[in-house]
Amino acid sequence: MSSVPFLEMLDGRTIPQFGLGVWQTPADETARVVGEAFKLGYRHIDAAAIYGNEEGVGQAIAASGIPRDQLFITTKLWNADQGYDSALKALDTSLAKLKLDYVDLYLIHWPCPANGKFIDSWKALIAARDAGKVKSIGVSNFRVEDIEHIVAATGVMPAVNQIELHPLLQQRALRDYHQTHGILTESWSPIAQGGELLENPILKDIGARHGKTAAQVILRWHIQLGCVVFPKSVTPARIKENIDVFDFKLSNEDMAAIASLDAGKRRGPDPSELN
Repeated sequence: MSSVPFLEMLDGRTIPQFGLGVWQTPADETARVVGEAFKLGYRHIDAAAIYGNEEGVGQAIAASGIPRDQLFITTKLWNADQGYDSALKALDTSLAKLKLDYVDLYLIHWPCPANGKFIDSWKALIAARDAGKVKSIGVSNFRVEDIEHIVAATGVMPAVNQIELHPLLQQRALRDYHQTHGILTESWSPIAQGGELLENPILKDIGARHGKTAAQVILRWHIQLGCVVFPKSVTPARIKENIDVFDFKLSNEDMAAIASLDAGKRRGPDPSELN
């Protein structure tokens, strides 16, 4: 774990820059997968209510013997639970499933702009933070206008915005906005879905020169952009391979070559349309 950097959030707390995502991890495998990650030095887990596996994350935490203050646990408010009272209730449900008194980071999963509830949800997250049930609060899949709405209503800036980000969708304008306002960018689907990037000749060539796989090159790219990244895997060997990205550095030429791959290609939903 000593090799994983910590980044400071605008609320003064720190977050491990690398972790494990549990999206699409089967509920009956989650405790094993997270437990394996803990053994390999992972301390940051990115979960969500909609993933349906918070109980497994909680079981792994309880069985790990790792002091709570050495773990960083994120979960997220699902769309159907948006609104002030329902958001607070949903958080309590997540905490019960995780068997935790607090989570380190709680996010609004999607803005769902047509529903018009994300401002009330944000107010609930602020209240939860003030009550000690959440250490830091942020958002996921928010556009600039969504962020500006919640800040105008509350004066509170999100610590992070978790967005779809990979070499095929680099979101430069949104990342620049985050940097200007002190918001950390978190990358979901960091290697992109479908495996297309793993066979990309540019990435494979960069990897060959560094003695790394294309996947490791992509993860290192996220790290050097200053993003928080948490690839998902259920395979111990891949979980180990993924975190082995702190013993090499991409050159400026490598970074420029990866920048050239940006195609504006979403693999997930468009935040302006998902409601």
